[in-house]
Amino acid sequence: MERYDRAAEDLGNVVALEHVNVRVPDQRLATIFYVSGLGLTRDPYLMTGIDNMWINVGRSQFHMPTGNPQVLRGHVGLVLPDREALLRRLERVRPDLEGTRFGFAEHNDYVEATSPWGNRLRLYEPDPRFGRIELGMPYVEFEVPMGTAAGIARFHREMLEAPAETGEDERGRRARCTVGHQQYFIYRETDRPLPAYDGHHVQVYLADFSGPHKKLLAKDLVFEESDQWQYRFKDIVDLESGKLLYTVEHEVRSMTHPLFNRPLVNRNPAQTNRRFAPGHETAAWAMAYED
Repeated sequence: MERYDRAAEDLGNVVALEHVNVRVPDQRLATIFYVSGLGLTRDPYLMTGIDNMWINVGRSQFHMPTGNPQVLRGHVGLVLPDREALLRRLERVRPDLEGTRFGFAEHNDYVEATSPWGNRLRLYEPDPRFGRIELGMPYVEFEVPMGTAAGIARFHREMLEAPAETGEDERGRRARCTVGHQQYFIYRETDRPLPAYDGHHVQVYLADFSGPHKKLLAKDLVFEESDQWQYRFKDIVDLESGKLLYTVEHEVRSMTHPLFNRPLVNRNPAQTNRRFAPGHETAAWAMAYED
C-alpha cells in the first residue's frame, strides 16, 4: 500500500491569503508598474474607478487605494511565468518610471523589483517548492525586531489556530506561519531599525471565524468590527507578558464572506494586438496536471 504524508495537506484555521493593501498616490504609475511591468491584471469588475485599484495575481490580489504611499516593511513573494519576458517588460517601463523609486535586479533564484514608492517584490519562476502555482502570491515576508520570532509563531498557533514554526536559514531566524494552501506569512528577524508602521494591511480568511475573535477580544486586540463577516486586529503580542512584538493590520474575513473564493480574471500578458492568438487571452494560475 502506498503511504502518503497526510500532514502535508493540513491547512490549519487560516485558509487563504487574499490580498496585500498599500496606498498609492498615482494610479497611472501603479498601472505602469503592476500591469505593464509585472504583467498582472487589473480586476475588471470591482474598484474600477480612480479611488482604488485591485490587481489580480492568480488567486490573490494587491489592493491599492489612492492616497499617501504606504510601504510594507519587508517584501512580497510572487510566482510569475517566463522570467525573460518579465525582464523585457520591466526594461520597457523604465523610462516611464524615471524619477521614482522603481528598479529591478536579477538574482540567481529570483528577480527583485521595487515599485515607484519603494515596495519590494521577489519574483520567482514556477518551482516545486511553491507547489503547483504558475501565477500567485505564495508568501509575504515581514521584517521584525530581534527576539520576536518565537512569540509571533506562538501567537499564530494559539490565537489564530494556524500552523507556525520557527527556524534559521542562511538569512537568519524567522517564524513561518501557514495562511493558506502553500501560502505563508514569514516574520524575519533583523537588527536594522524598522520604519514606523504606516497602516498597510494584509487580509486572510478563517474557517473558525468566531474562535480567534473571542481570544482577540479577551486581550483587547480587535480594533474594528467591520461587519457580519469581517473584523480587524493589528498588534501581535507576547501571550505571557502582553508585550507588543509587531504591528501589521490583519483584515480577517469568514468563509461566508460574499467575496470568498471569487474567481479572479488573470490575463496572458504575452497577448498583444499585433500578435494575437485566439483562445490564449487568459493565464492559468495553476500548473497543468502531469501523470
